[in-house]
Amino acid sequence: QVQLVESGGGSVQAGGSLRITCVASGRTSSVYAMGWFRQAPGKEREFVAHMKWSGGSSYHAESVRGRFTISRDNAKNSVYLQMNSLKLEDTAVYYCAAGQLTSAANIVWNNWGQGTQVTVSS
Repeated sequence: QVQLVESGGGSVQAGGSLRITCVASGRTSSVYAMGWFRQAPGKEREFVAHMKWSGGSSYHAESVRGRFTISRDNAKNSVYLQMNSLKLEDTAVYYCAAGQLTSAANIVWNNWGQGTQVTVSS
């Protein structure tokens, strides 16, 4: 089991920046990838970004590409999401997730944090 704790959320004006952090503990050796997801009020949870725990390739959803950047610091067991040029529609609860690779080469997100609120205002 992997425990995930997010922090760094808050309120920011449109156009501003924010960085949120996820610290992992427990069986981190079993983690293949780390990801960020978000859920806005009345909407389903959606994918934001993910990257391999070992580093290298990352992927960002089209809605945030060029504005958000996922990164990690393995020495601190931490994953970050740097969010720039924030928009009103970025308002959501942001969740960190740890995933494992299946035999079919899919990522199963089976560990989740409690979420951190990001509110963007005009």
